Amino acid sequence: MTDFPHAERVKANGIEVEAFHAGAGRPIVLCHGWPEHAYSWRRQIPALAGAGYHVIVPNQRGYGASSRPKEVAAYDIAHLTGDLTALLDHFGYEDALFVGHDWGALVVWALAVMHPQRVAGLINLSVPFLVRGKREWVGFWEEQLGPDFYIVHFNRQPGVADAAFDADPERFLRNLYRTGHWRSPMPAAQPGMALIHLAQTDAPAGELMMSEAELAVFVESFRRSGFTPGLNWYRNFTRNWEILGRFPERVEQPALMIYGRYDMVPQSEALPSIASDLEVQTLECGHWIQQEEPEQTNQLMLDWLMRRYPA
Repeated sequence: MTDFPHAERVKANGIEVEAFHAGAGRPIVLCHGWPEHAYSWRRQIPALAGAGYHVIVPNQRGYGASSRPKEVAAYDIAHLTGDLTALLDHFGYEDALFVGHDWGALVVWALAVMHPQRVAGLINLSVPFLVRGKREWVGFWEEQLGPDFYIVHFNRQPGVADAAFDADPERFLRNLYRTGHWRSPMPAAQPGMALIHLAQTDAPAGELMMSEAELAVFVESFRRSGFTPGLNWYRNFTRNWEILGRFPERVEQPALMIYGRYDMVPQSEALPSIASDLEVQTLECGHWIQQEEPEQTNQLMLDWLMRRYPA
């Protein structure tokens, strides 16, 4: 990882977290998604550190060289948010600005309602606040979207997707980390779980959104860790639904939401009623927002930070 900050091993919340950090000033914590790595923020770290912030980028539990507990319950939202508050304690901060992408966004939204005093503001990419609703999530999605919806599949058939992804991490990640797929004809639907098909196909849509050297960083990380720890985050949706029921669905901190216009994750009509101090932006890209459009992402973040969380 040339020009990437060196890692520090941090004892936090009963585990060890591999954390990279750069710069000095007010803290910003960048939280990656699935299946990713702290390296997904490689284009944001220099821009934020250069603007006068202390940028802290953990490999969250289960990823990179961070601890990988065996128990599925060790990846619930209480543990994931607890890791972030413990990380602040380690660096001596009462609060910080948190940025999340994909699963990292879900953790940051939860952190804002579960530990509001630790969150000075938040920027989330791709995934909006997940409204709890009256029905437990996995059962609801199974009823509405069927057994092959990826989150349902991960929960109902543990080990199946894990094995498919572990069989050839390079093929899976090369096929997953794509951009421009919306310009290609929609492929015919395949039977079974779509991500397993993606792990096995030789003809993915779109083009690889990073260099071969950058892809190799992600591939080598997942060859070491396997995919099960990250999938265990998904296997806690039912437990998270129960935990989050103890907290109000209200985000009071200033928030910026950045969507990708061609992301498969839908935008949320409910988000403005949940986040009382919200700005929304949309970029012409897919799901991997900060990697597909790094300069535009950086500009949106820095413009908002200058107004809402100045260095």
